[in-house]
Amino acid sequence: METEQGGSPIRVVIADDQRLLREGLASILSAEPSIAVVGLAANGREAVDLAGQVQPDIILMDIRMPVMDGIEAIQAIKASWPAVKVIILTSFLSDGYVVEGLMAGADGYVLKDTSPAALISSIHTVHAGGQVIESGVAQRVAALLAKQNHDRNECYDGMTTREVQLLAMVARGMVAKEIAHTLRISEKTVRNHISNIYRKLGIYDRSQAVIYAMKKGLVAMD
Repeated sequence: METEQGGSPIRVVIADDQRLLREGLASILSAEPSIAVVGLAANGREAVDLAGQVQPDIILMDIRMPVMDGIEAIQAIKASWPAVKVIILTSFLSDGYVVEGLMAGADGYVLKDTSPAALISSIHTVHAGGQVIESGVAQRVAALLAKQNHDRNECYDGMTTREVQLLAMVARGMVAKEIAHTLRISEKTVRNHISNIYRKLGIYDRSQAVIYAMKKGLVAMD
């Protein structure tokens, strides 16, 4: 079957443990000529099974479901069928769920109260290779990343990620030449980093760097 535009419809699976919701979504999406609903799943396990059986283009995935939750299902689907795209469709705007879902490989994060037109647009965007994150979700992600960056700076006294990495190498006994070779940067750059690290931490030699790194858990204490 082809759409009016001449292309095949986007094949969609809906995974949600609420029967009325998944059937309602199926009815709405089936009325759109460019979309074909090819399966309904009541839990994450059924979603994974359908991914293998029908190879849909997109799965609309709820998060909180019995048997297997949406996050676990996304991980399983992406591991076995990476071409299958997944849009999380949920009521939960939780920092943990947002980050877990995106890290699991979700291609979009959309709230259930979005309009049918916006949902259909999201499906088309993801099918075309884009990523969809609703504005409210995007703001949460940005805020969380900013918090993580702030927490890291607080924990490591304002050091950058590269400086923390380099400090751990120094604490493990690596010399500037070894560090430069490992990180593929010049020895001069390594020495500049070390000077900046010592200045930020108020330390003066390698032994103090080792003590600091051990206290922060950057190297194991023997």
